Amino acid sequence: MAAVIAQLEEQVRSQKKELEYARLKIQVLEERLRLQRIKKYGSGSKKLSSLQLELLDQEPGVSRQEVIAESERQAPPPASVRKKRQHPGRQTLPANLPRVERVIACTPEQCVCGHCGRDTSVIGYEVSEVLDVEPARYFVAVIQREKRACKTCPKQGVTAAPLAVRIIEKSLVSDRVIIDTVVNKYADHSPLYRQSVALLRDAGIDISRATMCGWVMTIGEMMMPVAGAMRSQLVAGNYMQVDETPVDVQTHDGSGTNHQAYLWQYGTPGGMAVFDFRMSRKREGPLNFLGDFEGLLQTDGYAAYDRVGGANLVHAACWSHARRYYVDAVKTVPGRSPAHCMLAYTLMKRS
Repeated sequence: MAAVIAQLEEQVRSQKKELEYARLKIQVLEERLRLQRIKKYGSGSKKLSSLQLELLDQEPGVSRQEVIAESERQAPPPASVRKKRQHPGRQTLPANLPRVERVIACTPEQCVCGHCGRDTSVIGYEVSEVLDVEPARYFVAVIQREKRACKTCPKQGVTAAPLAVRIIEKSLVSDRVIIDTVVNKYADHSPLYRQSVALLRDAGIDISRATMCGWVMTIGEMMMPVAGAMRSQLVAGNYMQVDETPVDVQTHDGSGTNHQAYLWQYGTPGGMAVFDFRMSRKREGPLNFLGDFEGLLQTDGYAAYDRVGGANLVHAACWSHARRYYVDAVKTVPGRSPAHCMLAYTLMKRS
């Protein structure tokens, strides 16, 4: 009899464990479902105010009543009923822009008085301003270097005025065209193939994308010493943030797919930033860039940042990567939880 009771008690304990596991699993799945709904329909911001934290304390999670309330919510009022916002007024054009005046004459009918038939006189102008633009004007700069020679001393030969130093010697285009191409590519995000097509369409000038690629490569080589000096200054400092971003690279290997390379960013908040291109995400990238850096290195939890830098380097974690999980927990877990306390503490530190 005692053995049967012990067996039954063991079964009860086992079933309790299974029920507890099932309860926890259901809770996790419900939290994941709620988090997915928040990501899909809610705000994507990771910022939470103290008032939002208080509201989330009372949040029971996605329930049937919440779905019913959402379905019964009244539609917004029509546009005719909505309060019209006050118009901010006509925008003024910058005073530093040059003004080009254009006079519009009256029609012949307006130049004759409709009552007596005499010619009317101009008594003033109705003035209005509009912003206008002239398309880019390409021209050929004909460079004539002065040549000199002594008429009495022919043995001295002929000398010519020296040419100015150029980005690409003997190039068919000026430095302005090369600089404009680089600015359009990196500041305005206009790819080279699009610039090549636009140049042919708008000006009838045929410059291939391969030629423009050569210009960009030359500029990049000229900027390498600047990037090297910036790297030296970063490594000599006492604090640095590092992160890597994937970029697709065309390898032209016949596979038809792009290779995933990485741009490693090294910088300080509000200061300089240096991008180091690597074909892989291996430790070799930060290992070579950081060298003997012995300051505070702040990164995410990627293992490639381990065992880099000098012996006295201090590796700090990224608060943003850690904080996002507390934000998710606050959004999904009803009632007060340790995540609420953690986020409230970060809000106090920020204020």
